[in-house]
Amino acid sequence: MKRIVLFSGGSACRSINIALCRNGAEVTRIVPAWDSGGSSKVIRERLGILSVGDIRQALMTMAHGEGCAGDVVKICNARISTNLGLEDARNEFLFYAKRSHPLLERMEPGLRSAILNYLNTFASAVGDDFDFRHGSIGNFILTGACLAHNGDVNTAIFVFRKLCGINGNVWPSSIDRDLVLSATLKDGRTVVPQDAITTMSEPDARIGIAKLDLGRAGGERPTANSAVLDAIAQADLIAFGPGSVYTSVIPHLLVDGVVAAVEQTNCPKVLIGNILQCRETIGLTLADVLSAFDLQWREHGGSSNLFSHILANRVLFPFEKTVGRFPYLTDGLSDAAPYTLIRDEFEDAWSRGQHDGEAITASLLKIVSAENGPGRA
Repeated sequence: MKRIVLFSGGSACRSINIALCRNGAEVTRIVPAWDSGGSSKVIRERLGILSVGDIRQALMTMAHGEGCAGDVVKICNARISTNLGLEDARNEFLFYAKRSHPLLERMEPGLRSAILNYLNTFASAVGDDFDFRHGSIGNFILTGACLAHNGDVNTAIFVFRKLCGINGNVWPSSIDRDLVLSATLKDGRTVVPQDAITTMSEPDARIGIAKLDLGRAGGERPTANSAVLDAIAQADLIAFGPGSVYTSVIPHLLVDGVVAAVEQTNCPKVLIGNILQCRETIGLTLADVLSAFDLQWREHGGSSNLFSHILANRVLFPFEKTVGRFPYLTDGLSDAAPYTLIRDEFEDAWSRGQHDGEAITASLLKIVSAENGPGRA
């Protein structure tokens, strides 16, 4: 069983994660710890804890890939309705927390007791005026587990995996609770935090991002999660992407200890290029994205080249073509480079703009088979 480590965001590598699980890989997802938007934002602001949204989303993807479809997974995938008043939303939450939901009723007592304990721990911590609307039940359970285990997110993830029957690992690259991501644009202005970068205006996006910074509220540097360092050390292949380049993927390199660990691990390191441009990469090529990775890699202690392989989607059009709002990401890469460039048709035939998980997985496993020494099986 090959050990694959994926540095990614929450959803962009979903099809790849699922395909790797179904093809027998032992997958570890490394997800951001600096998410400042989405439905988990209110939890982070209320409790001052690490954002759990990307963690929960990756765990649910892992569950899907491993064929876990039990009642616990169904509960963790549920959300509170959006178009409700505050009191009605709270009552919907209590439908779960007070054991009224039929899925809870038919669970094994130990599982049910653990879930109810975590939901009620969460409810006690956030107070009576918390806005539950559009909140993820899985986020509430995972946060409750974190609170019940003295704020230890790694223990909370371990417990959550056991509740759902998940074998694969999902870890935030840092367990620091107060991380803030900022971007300096090429005109010198700063955009902060993460969700402001992701949703910046199109004029700002076209100016482009010059550099990133990831820091703690008190000015300290972020430190790597020990579970992440262990996963890197044991990896047969490490992949970066796909995902939001400047907010979900590159910032992992800004966490102290990650660059050194990746450089010391003797295995292939692969960049999985996006299919489309996004708000963060308007007007860029995959070669520009590679340069952005290289900048942060060198600034944080990397000496050798980061990537041994680049997976680039072959763009079949001699003109600019869009899917929705964004054009395809052309690669602009040279075949004469210090990495192996693999150009192929990596786009899903049924979901334009998305990766074909099976095609990417086939390439990754082929790289592992060709590149890893016999001692790393």
